[in-house]
Amino acid sequence: MAAAPLFAQHGFEATTAAQIAKAAGVSSGSVFYYFEDKRAVFRAVFERDLPRSRALIERALAEPDPFAALLAIVDTIAAEAMDPIAFGLMVELLRQIGRDEELVSVVTDNDALIVDGLAELIRRATDTGDVDPALDPAEAARWIQTMIDGSFLSADPSRDPRPMLRRTVSRFLAPPAIEETDV
Repeated sequence: MAAAPLFAQHGFEATTAAQIAKAAGVSSGSVFYYFEDKRAVFRAVFERDLPRSRALIERALAEPDPFAALLAIVDTIAAEAMDPIAFGLMVELLRQIGRDEELVSVVTDNDALIVDGLAELIRRATDTGDVDPALDPAEAARWIQTMIDGSFLSADPSRDPRPMLRRTVSRFLAPPAIEETDV
């Protein structure tokens, strides 16, 4: 979406419909033919995450190894933090979220989709012995989502957050080590 880099670079308030139209290669009036207002354009940037997230979760739930599928979700989402506009968009999202109930709904729906999928994979991976059975799957999934979100807030396009996230998530979910005792 042509507006995303503008919102990331200039912020919501400073981005104009004329800039959006120019970036999209359409007339200024065309922007409001397709969108009710500038807030709708901003929401659309995040609405496109819903079908992608749904497809990601569906693919992961179809995988035979739930732990590997869970880590693949972490990798896929965290890879987006390397996009040069990721940090600016996340900052602007945090600025705008309290000003748009529909935006709250979009972000909440996407987060719920991811968290529910992660929780199901955690349940399955607990059954295979790859995850600590003492963890509550829904709570653990929320923590993983928080870790992923953190990679966007500390985004640096020159650094790949995936190895550290994989390590952190893997250790967080790991079953406790079985201690050998002398008999």
